[in-house]
Amino acid sequence: MTTAAPSHEAMADPLAGAGHAPATEGRRIARALLRDRGAVLSTVFLGLVVLMAICAPLISAITGHGPNDFDPAAVDTNLGGLPRGSLGGVSADHLFGVEPQNGRDILARIAYGARVSFLIAISATVLTTLLGVVLGLLAGFYQGWVDQVISRIMDFLMAFPALIFMIAILSSLPTGDRSVLLVTVITVFGWPYLARVVRGQTLTLVNREFVEAARASGASTGAIVFKEILPNLRNSLIVMTTLAVPGYIGTEAGLSFLGVGVTPPTPSWGQMISSAVSWYATDPMYFAVPGLFLFLTVLSLTVLGDRIRAASDAGEAS
Repeated sequence: MTTAAPSHEAMADPLAGAGHAPATEGRRIARALLRDRGAVLSTVFLGLVVLMAICAPLISAITGHGPNDFDPAAVDTNLGGLPRGSLGGVSADHLFGVEPQNGRDILARIAYGARVSFLIAISATVLTTLLGVVLGLLAGFYQGWVDQVISRIMDFLMAFPALIFMIAILSSLPTGDRSVLLVTVITVFGWPYLARVVRGQTLTLVNREFVEAARASGASTGAIVFKEILPNLRNSLIVMTTLAVPGYIGTEAGLSFLGVGVTPPTPSWGQMISSAVSWYATDPMYFAVPGLFLFLTVLSLTVLGDRIRAASDAGEAS
């Protein structure tokens, strides 16, 4: 006589009661993502791009071309500086071709540009998440005048057309560490959107039975916030932060394209696309390579974030 072994899902409830819910939830989402072809392909591509960014110095050492090294032999001065050979100078020496006129290696600039894009996007995401969670929790938990002050600040910042004001602010600031300036400006205009969501969910949670029970048992404010409210915001925060990264990568690229973001000689995908606009008819590879990397990176992050959201919603529904 055989007895059916309990399924993993059946074991989830007792584990959740024992304080193992986060690990169980994470495993469930991971299994859902592994069954989704779009999520797997997005993860593989993002892994390759991140690996390229981390190994950018190694790539330059292997190829012998840094992101700002000129290679006059790779361009034909008689043709106005067009790369020698077909497909924008693609060869064993330059796998993605070279830039017109100066012969800089596109592979090296893509790798270093990925570093810049991910560093700015992840830094801005971390800061906006911290500000959004802290201020949203304060507004939703304490309510009253605290909620009024924070809500008015959020309304004020959200009323601005963010991109226009980012361009205006960055144009007026002196040239310095543009990466730091970009992170600062994106954070200032980015945190209210997350804070508004956190505030709304906190307002709902503070009146729930388990929070009232914690208050009645004499739990401190910190214990209520960190043990009762914040864990219930986990899924929403994961989804929103995952979807924020591609948005900030696109914002950095757009600002760099317009000339107010990352400035030469620091490589940037948006900056490369801007430089390639005047060459797209004669050297389409110069335009296509950074454009394709930017498009696929943003698409992969968006698809992955959407799949995480769907898996999270499915778990809540069940």
